Amino acid sequence: MVPANELIDSVYQEVVRRNPGESEFHQAACEVLMSLAPVLVKYPEFTENKILERLCEPERQVIFRVPWQDDKGTININRGFRVEFNSALGPYKGGLRFHPSVSLSVVKFLGFEQIFKNALTGLPIGGGKGGSDFDPKGRSENEIMRFCQSFMTELYRFLGEYTDVPAGDIGVGTREINYLFGQYKRITNRYESATLTGKSLHTTGSLVRTEATGYGLVYFLDKMLRTKKISLDSLTCTVSGSGNVAIFAIEKLHHLGAKVMACSDSDGYVYDKNGIDLETLKEIKLGYRGRIGDYINHRKDAYFKEHGNIWEIPCKVALPCATQNEINGKDAQMLVKNGCIAVAEGANMPSTPEAIKVFKEANIAFGPAKAANAGGVATSALEMQQNASRDSWSFEYTNNRLKEIMESIHDVCYSKAEEFGIKGDYVQGANIAGFIKVASAMLELGLI
Repeated sequence: MVPANELIDSVYQEVVRRNPGESEFHQAACEVLMSLAPVLVKYPEFTENKILERLCEPERQVIFRVPWQDDKGTININRGFRVEFNSALGPYKGGLRFHPSVSLSVVKFLGFEQIFKNALTGLPIGGGKGGSDFDPKGRSENEIMRFCQSFMTELYRFLGEYTDVPAGDIGVGTREINYLFGQYKRITNRYESATLTGKSLHTTGSLVRTEATGYGLVYFLDKMLRTKKISLDSLTCTVSGSGNVAIFAIEKLHHLGAKVMACSDSDGYVYDKNGIDLETLKEIKLGYRGRIGDYINHRKDAYFKEHGNIWEIPCKVALPCATQNEINGKDAQMLVKNGCIAVAEGANMPSTPEAIKVFKEANIAFGPAKAANAGGVATSALEMQQNASRDSWSFEYTNNRLKEIMESIHDVCYSKAEEFGIKGDYVQGANIAGFIKVASAMLELGLI
């Protein structure tokens, strides 16, 4: 039998060959594959049945044209994607992202990560992802509605509560999900609530879904720190981004006594020596959809640094909640030098391999995205349960379920790392735990 490390290298090289130019997907695949040598030694049946090779090839990849008309009557053409990566554990589940950076590579990296993230939740959901290179920024309500309707007119044929269940991601919030669901209902003549998640409460959405990724991130962070006998109370934090994930991570950090000093958007970052005022931030970003620079018009002791690097601000805890690869090796070194003790990823793959290496060498408590930001998809799965049973749960009940799931994810990552002799390594613990669960299901289902 080929040694595990040689097999993994061979599989990775084949991923690169079969998917040329898809750097984000290559990075995600490499990060998972390089964790799995000890698993292949312990479970040789995974090698014999070519589980790695099958996992790295999506079950289905859909690319389609999205024509739509703007308010001036101009016809625009965007590209839509849906990668249905793996359904061994349940229907494909994963968000839709509307952003100019969306490409097949980005969607495949997100879908690949989603397989393992969803497995860690313990809920019956497979992994998928989708989106478009459409930019909703600066578009009117009617333009966004028309785009969503055109997008769903093609995508609907691949969806269903037992097939593929999208949710939101960057650029896709409750408004967009509602428009998408409205078009799905219109085309199919079926009110299949569980076909999309992240809907508004008026359209069978779930309480806590808006807060879920941010809240879940902090629940994971809190448990990770408590294993080191550290409390979040009074710790200074920096949170990149200022969308739903960042805002509700800040809210939960405040609940637990931490002090958030800075947050950001694509224009730059804002620093408030008195701590970020959550209500002001919500008014700007969730109220009138302004830019983070507007914050200083409301808080005299704050300052805004245009195109600034938020990781230059000293903090004890860093939560990257913006986008992929936002923390590079130099940023990580700066965080460590300035006294950072913990990093938990709210965005998908926000730390480069070089940054993760720096954090590991400095013994930073590091929560990888596929574990730490699983709260959003976990609560989406809870929304599916409510929709399927025609039920509606209270905020308190749903939030408690979320907290239980996130603490369970922490515990399974921690225990798997310990089992394989890498105690405290949440990256490998998450990869191994998620992989074993999916791989075992694939074996039991036969050649799929």
